Amino acid sequence: MPDFRRLFVPGGSYFFTVNLLERRGNRLLVDNIDALREAVRKTKKERLFRIDAWVVLPEHMPMMMTLPPGDADFSSRIRAIKIRFNRAIPATERRSETRINNGERGIWQRRFWEHLIRDERDFEKHVDYVHYNPVKHGHAVSVADWPYSTFHRWVERGVYPQDWAGGDIAKVTLGE
Repeated sequence: MPDFRRLFVPGGSYFFTVNLLERRGNRLLVDNIDALREAVRKTKKERLFRIDAWVVLPEHMPMMMTLPPGDADFSSRIRAIKIRFNRAIPATERRSETRINNGERGIWQRRFWEHLIRDERDFEKHVDYVHYNPVKHGHAVSVADWPYSTFHRWVERGVYPQDWAGGDIAKVTLGE
């Protein structure tokens, strides 16, 4: 069994990739975007955190989150989002015998990828990486074309120009 080691830094900023169990051809997240947004909204209200960057793709979601001072429990927040989303949509997915026996849904991969943000440059690179994901995966020609992204908030704040990374990866320095 793998030995997973996570870095827990109170008040830290983290990058995550959270994946659906069945990724190929799956559009569950974008087809149920309102349920996902509500799951995140309720979780943020219950367990405070800030979403720094977030993109919802059909079958996975890269995101960045900053925790409040004194709090390093990002896992419970990811778990709560997953559970709330599970409860909000009908149980139509295929489930393995193991998941059935454990009373689990067959929506999410059990684990997620996490990276502790180390400094300002690391933060910037990961925000760029999150926002570029729809282009990287062929869901959009330009970052601005993808509707399920915090990129649009960053444009409103003047951080990015509307045409940032309009399909030219050579101009972008990304994280992960």
